[in-house]
Amino acid sequence: MGTAAGNFAANVIESAIHEFNEANIILATGASQFQTLDTIVEAKGIDWTKVTIFHLDEYIGISENHPASFRLYLKQRFLEKVGQVKAFHFINGNAKNPLDECERLNNLIKPLAIHVALVGIGENGHLAFNDPPADFNIETPYIIADLDEKCRMQQVGEGWFNGLVDVPTQAISMSIKQIMKSQNIVCSVPDERKAQAVKDCVLGKISTLHPASMLQDHENCTLYLDKASATLLP
Repeated sequence: MGTAAGNFAANVIESAIHEFNEANIILATGASQFQTLDTIVEAKGIDWTKVTIFHLDEYIGISENHPASFRLYLKQRFLEKVGQVKAFHFINGNAKNPLDECERLNNLIKPLAIHVALVGIGENGHLAFNDPPADFNIETPYIIADLDEKCRMQQVGEGWFNGLVDVPTQAISMSIKQIMKSQNIVCSVPDERKAQAVKDCVLGKISTLHPASMLQDHENCTLYLDKASATLLP
């Protein structure tokens, strides 16, 4: 699953560089992205010095050296492997003023066309850290998101935190509308624990209670599942 998703994303990046002499991409983190990112890193023919990178989200109040930091994750699993890029706009989760950090990122991403966004679906159906009920209408690219208990328990279950009390209650997250502006979306969802969320978001109506269901409305979203996450689909 991850290899297929990574190959697709790498091809989009290469095509954008060929056509526009640059590529602007959004990366996701978490357990769902391990193989996808590895495959993109190993792809031949991508000139990373022409690639500008954003990422979906980051916890508020943790340093970039925290084991659960998405900045640390992306530096270790991606940036250190591909080397020099045109720009990598990390979200500073421990900025003194998170709203100012959102505004900084908003000013960076607003002028750009995003060629491909990598995303996943949470156990609660969230997209980035837009937990249910999600706001489908907010235009701001980066927002302050409140994390619900199911979302926070998922982070404990995946081993990023020791217990629920350790998981931050807020994060800086890319909004649904900003994600949907991407020309291509690659959505990778492994594991049986995601099967109900996949069913709700794929077969159900578009609903703020299942935030990733909004992907149904995107013209170029490709959903990658493994057998376990697809068990509840016909």
